[in-house]
Amino acid sequence: MGMNKPCFLVLEDGTAYAGEAFGAIPPLVEDLSLKHQIPFGEVVFNTGMSGYVEIATDPSYTGQMVVMTYPHIGNYGVDLKWAESMDGKPGLSAMIVRSLYKGPVPGGRMPLDKYFSDNGVSGITGVDTRSLTLKLRDEGSCNGVIVRPRGDSPVLSDDEKRKTLSFLSTCPSMEGCNLVSETGTTEKAGYNPKGSPHIVVVDCGIKENIVRSLLDRGCRVTVVPSTFTSREITATGCDGVLVSNGPGDPAVLTHIIDQVKDLAGKIPLSGICLGHQIIGLALGAKTVKMKFGHHGINHPVRNMENDKVLITSQNHGFMIDEETLPEDVEVWMRNSNDNTVEGLKHKKLSIITTQLHPEAAPGPHDSLWIFDEIIKNTENK
Repeated sequence: MGMNKPCFLVLEDGTAYAGEAFGAIPPLVEDLSLKHQIPFGEVVFNTGMSGYVEIATDPSYTGQMVVMTYPHIGNYGVDLKWAESMDGKPGLSAMIVRSLYKGPVPGGRMPLDKYFSDNGVSGITGVDTRSLTLKLRDEGSCNGVIVRPRGDSPVLSDDEKRKTLSFLSTCPSMEGCNLVSETGTTEKAGYNPKGSPHIVVVDCGIKENIVRSLLDRGCRVTVVPSTFTSREITATGCDGVLVSNGPGDPAVLTHIIDQVKDLAGKIPLSGICLGHQIIGLALGAKTVKMKFGHHGINHPVRNMENDKVLITSQNHGFMIDEETLPEDVEVWMRNSNDNTVEGLKHKKLSIITTQLHPEAAPGPHDSLWIFDEIIKNTENK
């Protein structure tokens, strides 16, 4: 494990934050290469006070390094039953924290340091995460990488910094990046075969609690790969289709968008997060990259139908451009902080979507009722 080894988080503008490694040992500067597993990606901040296990295992964080704004992380350990990925493995590229807990954890759990080490994921502790978060908020998310200096030096040499920035210049931007192919199932899987209604979930990098939330409501659930065609989906005889969350830029997912276009009007559709964006694109809207996105479990959202505010779980860096919405699509929910679109309803077709995460693992549970709306939507054939 990389504990106590000096390392640096280097951003693409040259800003460097010193800290100590945990989890997998970060690479030396001379070992940086896109051909290897490197702790690099888009640096984003998450405002949750708890839930670091769910955050670490959320497939939507593929290609991202997560800054935890809550200062002390790891104190209750890792229990894989909390994992949001199907295989229990991390989705993020790295985690950046102010203070990593290094003491004992409850029986049956493992330290966060060991969990990351076992899965080849690096972290950095001792970072001024307040300063880093303010920088990302003011200047926007950017690419970064965690590196280790030669000889465990407390400083990066000018040559090491130059080489690190050269590496970062070759890293792809999140905008235009298709990451769905790196996540999700490759085979169809069925759950609760005697349940009803029957909902097909298109897995773009689904969180486990979405499936659990549907099963808790008695649904029959069939999870299919994102490569499935509309014909293969309708052949299941399902009552409705849910397009899941996932990572990357929705606008480049042309195969999934085309299949949703073909399904619209033929079968009830719903979408969560990336699925919301994909359905919006299929209906004719456009998506745009946000400055720093919404990541956390304390985001207020207003239900425009009853003017009630929900506290919600969110994880997205793209959004629907409201100005491009067709006339027959109305805004169902809005973010109370910045007024961005958080939900859509079609005026004529059985289509509802949410940008927020109603499954809300680890919480809050204000929006769990949206799954009841998804189920009701399947009745409007």
